[in-house]
Amino acid sequence: MEYTVLGADDEVEILNSLELFLSKEGIRLLKADNGISALELYKEEKPHMVLLDVMMPGLDGFSVLRKIREISHVPVIMLTAKTEDYDKILGLELGADDYISKPFNPMEVVARIKAQLRRNYDYHEKFDKVYKAFGIELNTDAKSVTTRGESIALTGTEYKILELLMPHPGHIFTKQQISEYVWESDYAADDSTIMVHISNLRNKLKKADKEAAMIKAVKGLGYKFEKE
Repeated sequence: MEYTVLGADDEVEILNSLELFLSKEGIRLLKADNGISALELYKEEKPHMVLLDVMMPGLDGFSVLRKIREISHVPVIMLTAKTEDYDKILGLELGADDYISKPFNPMEVVARIKAQLRRNYDYHEKFDKVYKAFGIELNTDAKSVTTRGESIALTGTEYKILELLMPHPGHIFTKQQISEYVWESDYAADDSTIMVHISNLRNKLKKADKEAAMIKAVKGLGYKFEKE
């Protein structure tokens, strides 16, 4: 079963970052950049969980929470840059299940989401996921990369880059997205660091196919894993 989470935040880059981490867990993220569209998406999609930023245009997070609570007891986590106790108490009194202050580590948010899904649904960690292309087999559960049954020895960083790119052939990931996924924080690796790791990864993947250009740089945008 695929679980769906609705994320509402006017900082789109935050949602894009969370989407990467959630997709790794087999969790789909619906994205809204204002309170009105968040409420409409909730009514249309009926997600299993909701992440609500407090400060949003249209309707603020508290207003959206009030309206959701009129029709549903879906788990809700509030996201906010505010640190005042009053805001936290208000959110909890309105029916929020959890509260996370910005800035935050995306991995913490994912952990909180998974905890709510386990508490409210029959949620279990996803099973083995295997991806195959260009003679390469990536097993994200075993954390292995092989070609014709032989292991391709990657560093931890190289593996994380491949784990991000390979399951989404044709999708362009920005350098910022790659940096956040690989280092699991808002740490921003410089362009040359990412370029060196990808260059080393490409060379190792040639063990499967010397001619195939599996990972392509898209000028001014980022990198993608080519469709076979």
